[in-house]
Amino acid sequence: MTKLSETDMFFYERSLMKKGVELIAGMDEAGRGPLAGPVAVACCIPDLVDPVAGVFDSKQVSPGKREKIYEELKARSIAYKVVFVSPEKIDEINILEATKLGMREAVGSLFPIPQHVLVDAVKQDLPIPYTALIHGDALSHCIAAASILAKVERDRLMTEYAEIYPEYGFEKHKGYGSKAHIEAIKKYGPCPIHRRSFLKNILGEKETEN
Repeated sequence: MTKLSETDMFFYERSLMKKGVELIAGMDEAGRGPLAGPVAVACCIPDLVDPVAGVFDSKQVSPGKREKIYEELKARSIAYKVVFVSPEKIDEINILEATKLGMREAVGSLFPIPQHVLVDAVKQDLPIPYTALIHGDALSHCIAAASILAKVERDRLMTEYAEIYPEYGFEKHKGYGSKAHIEAIKKYGPCPIHRRSFLKNILGEKETEN
């Protein structure tokens, strides 16, 4: 695994700035894999002149540090937007298309409009130039900033859902398919925020269609 200190998180940003691109956004999602809750998509134009320290792939940053960086990014970014795409929409159009939908909405909501977007992996039609980077949240400061915004906001939302549906333990696993979560689904059945299309192997095809 690449260590944070070994990664040049500004390589792609510098390459774009050398070409005269000033407003660079990063875009990433959180929650493509869970059995419950929305997918969160964030698009962020961070301050590259005085960047927030410690920004890296949200999965490799501790929850406490993530929260601190999140607050700094909110306060210091030029612009940012976090979009949630509902479980119902995910079931309707599939998770990849739901993620793309969220990305289009997120980037379309930014002002000022970025000149270029660095996107984590997902290729699609965007109204402005973009570059898709595999594992981009570990390679680009802008994408990593977006990953932290998306992750923190989704985690907070799932903690709120835990108060509404306490039997599932959303505050612990955030909707992912942990053993305890799967056992709770089998015991109580799905709740309104479960992705029915993700539960077919757990409950069986017919039950998820009811």
